[in-house]
Amino acid sequence: MNFNTISRYLLFSVLFSSAAMMGQHTVITIPPAVSPMTMQPEMTEIWEPQVKVITPAKKLGDAPSDAIILFDGKNMDQWVSQKDTNKSAPWKIVNNDYMEVVSDAGGIQTKMSFGDCQLHIEWSAPDVVVDGGQWRGNSGVFFQNRYELQVLDSYNNRTYSNGQAGSIYKDHPPLVNAMKSPLEWNTYDIVYTAPRFKANGLIDAPARITVFHNGVLIQNNATINGLTLYAGLHNYPVPHGEDVISLQEHGCKTQFRNIWIRKL
Repeated sequence: MNFNTISRYLLFSVLFSSAAMMGQHTVITIPPAVSPMTMQPEMTEIWEPQVKVITPAKKLGDAPSDAIILFDGKNMDQWVSQKDTNKSAPWKIVNNDYMEVVSDAGGIQTKMSFGDCQLHIEWSAPDVVVDGGQWRGNSGVFFQNRYELQVLDSYNNRTYSNGQAGSIYKDHPPLVNAMKSPLEWNTYDIVYTAPRFKANGLIDAPARITVFHNGVLIQNNATINGLTLYAGLHNYPVPHGEDVISLQEHGCKTQFRNIWIRKL
């Protein structure tokens, strides 16, 4: 028996009892049960706000209209030196196409700060393989200047799994090794969600990352367990907000091109 039916019987009982006590002949009318409202299609339609219109790129990998161009081969105006943020980025532009890491010059970082974002970046190791392990095209993309997505030539190059290309450094290995040969360019397409902190400074929601390497999913909304340290367990010791994207100098001649980002 549902609620509406119970209510009707209770009302009937009250009215019948009252009539009996008064010795009157009373005609009792029982109200009809209330039917639940029938859902209409328009009740679940969202019209406002309207979805923003952007222009997608004509060629796969190029930037859409709402992207911030961080490097297009022409200049490094969006970057500064990590050793001295008052100085220009010390890496070299080659053939108006790509930037080349300069050994011992230090890493570079964006002038702008970012939190949640979509990042596209292309990279390659030197064409001539001269080293192995962690010394073959080693670099890294750091989100909020703290959390590293490893860059490394992992083509026929064995190293520890959470240190190869596409790993969240010393945290999560990639799902698969999707490396191209040293003669080819690799692409990362990344969706990054920044960590959230409670008012008391403790972690509320850790950072998460999804990575496509050469079009292949290698990190599937993976949790980043804290600072991607070379030694020691990862953790979130200090709360922080938006920060720069940085590229690591690791003494290897890694190369980067076509870098763009969208704030999410």
